This record gives sequence, C-alpha cells and structure tokens, in this order.
Amino acid sequence: MAGSKSVSLRYVRQRSVRIAATVFLLPALLFLVVYVLYPIIQSFITSTMQWSGMGGRPRFIGFANWANLVKDVNFWKAFINNIKLMFLSLIFQVPFAMALATFLDVTERKGYLFKVIWFIPYLLSSVVIGTLFKYALDANYGIIASVSKLLGGGAVDLLGNPSIALYTVVAVVCWQYIPFYMVLYLAAYGTIPVELYEAASIDGSTRDQYFWRISLPMLRPTVIAGMTLSIIGSLKYFDLIFVMTGGGPGVATELMATYMYKASFVRFNLGYGATVASGMFILITLVVLITIKTLNRKTEP
Repeated sequence: MAGSKSVSLRYVRQRSVRIAATVFLLPALLFLVVYVLYPIIQSFITSTMQWSGMGGRPRFIGFANWANLVKDVNFWKAFINNIKLMFLSLIFQVPFAMALATFLDVTERKGYLFKVIWFIPYLLSSVVIGTLFKYALDANYGIIASVSKLLGGGAVDLLGNPSIALYTVVAVVCWQYIPFYMVLYLAAYGTIPVELYEAASIDGSTRDQYFWRISLPMLRPTVIAGMTLSIIGSLKYFDLIFVMTGGGPGVATELMATYMYKASFVRFNLGYGATVASGMFILITLVVLITIKTLNRKTEP
C-alpha cells in the first residue's frame, strides 16, 4: 500500500509539473507559431506565385521563381558578399572582442570607464550609425576626404569605389558589434572561479599561460555561441548597409536581404522577393548547421 501511494503521488506530481510547463510555455509557443513559423511557411507559398503585392490576386506559377533564382547572377553575388561579410566579421569581431574583454577582466574596476566608452557604439541604432558614416565617408565633404584635400591629396571615395566599398562597410559593422561580443565574453570571464587563477599563480604560470591553458578552454562554449551569432547576423544583415550604400555601387555591397527588399518593394515583385527570402532561409540554415557541427566537433586526443 505504501509503495502504491508513493507511485501515485509521484505520478500526480509529474502530471502537475507537465501541466504547469504547458501553461507557461503555451504563450511562447503561440508567439513562435504566429510570428516565426507561419511567416516562413507563407513565404514559401508566396514564392510559387506571381504577385506585385499592390493589389489583384496572386497567380500560381509553380517553381518558375525558383528557376529564375538559381540562374540569378545578382542573387549569388549578394550571397557571396554575405559570405565575405561573415568571414571578415569572424576574423575581426571575435579576436578584438576577446582582447577587449580580457583587458577589462584584468583591469577589473580600473577599466570601468573603458567599458562604458567601448560599449557606446552598440547602443546606437544601425540607422544612426549608417547615416553618420555615410556623411563621414563622403567623397567630397567627409572627414577622410577633407583631411586628404588638406594634405594636398585628392578625393577619397571609400563608399563609391566598388573594389573597397564592401570592406569599408564591414569595418563599420565590426565597429558597431565588437562591443556586444566584448560584453558577452566579459560575462563569461565572470563564470571562471577565482580559485583557478590563484592556483595557477601559485604554480608559477604567467598571465599568457593562464589565458591559453585555462581561460580560453573554459570560454570555448561562449566563443562558439558568439561565433554562431556573428554568422547568423552576417547572413541576414540589412539595415546599416542599406542606409550607407543601398547595395551599391552597382551590386558591390548588395546582400541577400537588400536584394530581397528591392525585389519586393522597389520592383514590386513580391513573389520573387518571397523566393529570395526563402532561399535566404535555406542557405542560412545550411551554413549555420554546418558551422555548428564543425565548431562542436570533438578533437581526437
């Protein structure tokens, strides 16, 4: 009897936990279905239509938009630009953010002022930053062009030169998002027990040895999370580049998101714009899955 009562109470408790979990998770689940899952499904459905989005009924055309997307040179150029942005962001954002976080961890309270100053770029909106640098890098009246003219040089057109425009924009993107990863890694530093550093100091290890052999291995999950966020953000980036260059000159800074916007709301081809968005979803998912699998792969001893 005692055993049956124990089983019954355990079952009632588990059932209560499941009911409570369902009640609390249901709003979040509904939110995800309405604002994430439904738009994705609707995007794939719209990709099979020819529709301007301005009125009239959509006309079903099957996979014609997808056939055009596969042959669309500008879309693949935009995808390559996204890949370049992804790699350059990883190369610069992660190491610089880690260096700043390490500096702030070492200085502790003495580096409080630096922490505030370095975090300011992330507090500004992308539109504000894009507008600021658009005028600052103007070929005629920008800061760099003005200094060049003052020193006897010519105009410096960093945003109008197709060969360097993308790299100029990437530099601005990194400037904006390095503070975010800096705070992420600094928070991870706070999870490392102080006793480890004290023990390493007693054993005679230097600061460099402590970083490479203790800190960095313990920060590995956070570093992977930061790299994943950087990859996802780079593949769906839109606002700052749209404000600074609009994807130009030509298609030098065109990204998949800016190309989707132009197809949908400039050329009023919402069906093809949905196809570009669906293609973005597939490509981003594949790249992220491959990246996560690669980063989480355990190295052989």
